[in-house]
Amino acid sequence: MLSMLSDLLWSKVLIAVLIGLGVWFTVSSRFVQFRYFGKMFGILTARHHEGDGHLSSFQALILSVAGRVGGGNIAGVAVAIALGGPGAIFWMWVVGLMGMATSFIECTLAQVYKTAEPDGTYRGGPAYYIAKGLGAKWKWLSVLYSLLLLATFGIAFTALQSYAVANSLQDAFGIPLSYSGIALALIVGLIIFGGVRRIAKVAEVLVPIMAGGYLLIAIIVLALHISAIPDTLMLIVKSAFGLGPAVAGGVGAAILMGVKRGLFSNEAGLGSAPNVAAVAFVPHPANQGVVQAFSVFIDTIVLCTCTALIILLGTAYDPSSASVADGVALTQASLATHIGESGRIFVSIALLLFGFSTILYNYYLGENSLSYLTKSRNNEFLMNGFRVAIVCLCCLGAVLDLGTVFAFADLTMGLLALVNLFALALLFKISRRVVKDYDDQIQAGITQPIFDASQFSDLDLDKAAWPIPTTQDQQLNTAGLKAGIINQ
Repeated sequence: MLSMLSDLLWSKVLIAVLIGLGVWFTVSSRFVQFRYFGKMFGILTARHHEGDGHLSSFQALILSVAGRVGGGNIAGVAVAIALGGPGAIFWMWVVGLMGMATSFIECTLAQVYKTAEPDGTYRGGPAYYIAKGLGAKWKWLSVLYSLLLLATFGIAFTALQSYAVANSLQDAFGIPLSYSGIALALIVGLIIFGGVRRIAKVAEVLVPIMAGGYLLIAIIVLALHISAIPDTLMLIVKSAFGLGPAVAGGVGAAILMGVKRGLFSNEAGLGSAPNVAAVAFVPHPANQGVVQAFSVFIDTIVLCTCTALIILLGTAYDPSSASVADGVALTQASLATHIGESGRIFVSIALLLFGFSTILYNYYLGENSLSYLTKSRNNEFLMNGFRVAIVCLCCLGAVLDLGTVFAFADLTMGLLALVNLFALALLFKISRRVVKDYDDQIQAGITQPIFDASQFSDLDLDKAAWPIPTTQDQQLNTAGLKAGIINQ
């Protein structure tokens, strides 16, 4: 039943909605993901509101990359190629490029409707912009979204990541599953009991190392086969339209696997990343929209493409073999054909790091959902109980058969996307107003726009999260307009 419902959702409904809304957001925002591509790098190095306990824009980006970059980049890409052929990668690119606009919109809205917490941090995400942006009559939808997010990421995906990490360590080093589960639980427990700031600090160190290391090994493989890269890219494009090697399911399988694995990998439209994007302090909501669009680019266009080329440039991939459906094994075997048996160990270590960082990210999404659902109750007691549950899931997930859990998570992830995309469509006019405010300031020569909440008084924004700009802020803004630079 779970499989049937999931197939219906993914093979028909979500393909149309994801691509359709992605194109709408892209065209209506005047291709915002491409217009501000250059600004993505400048925003990362800015130091906004440093020293007051808030997370920086860079830390929020790294935390979201920790979630986006995971098993989907290693195993998910391999599964997409195995079941949909090389053409599935083309449709992953399409989902990624359109997803950059979707992520821009959802993360900008998360910033607009974020709320300030007593401890100085922020919270936000789809539950918040649904409830505050759509009004009280849609409160039930925000509760439904929070429940789905808690069940999918906070519980199911945490167990699944633990399973993937433990099995990877067993395959590479012969470590018993139970030992890996216990060790993972202890390390995760030490981090998550420190709250989102400690999670962000760990991710800030771990994510660049793991993503950089994986990118480096991919560059080595590409350098070894540089002459074959153009033909491989052409194979991907041709296969996307049924012009390459025959694959069971044809073009339909390529589109289905590309869209499904693409969304699973970059999460654009799911509403998961906005929960993290809302945490950052930025001078304008669109700043975080730009940064989070870059996060999708890193995940899908850069890292997923690296995995695809490692597989397609190797000799382990055989379209006629049914065994290629094992994603991790295919990636390991492919890398081994390039650099020897050490490639298998490298993939296992990469999957370990990706899985570990994703568990931390999943925990925060669960915490954010629980905070929204129980904000009027004994929050700290419930949070500690949830943290204990996450530690237990890390232990149990390593040793249990999670086939049914995976099918359940696949279905709830699709429902998450539908709820969030529905809300984004209804709130698009508001996001367009905010983006226009950002565009107007950029066009006026201000390199760092400042969000003036008084210009959006009809939105009933949290005054603690978006105070009226001070005289000093306005002076800095004016100085930036006159000099063409802004003092950051």
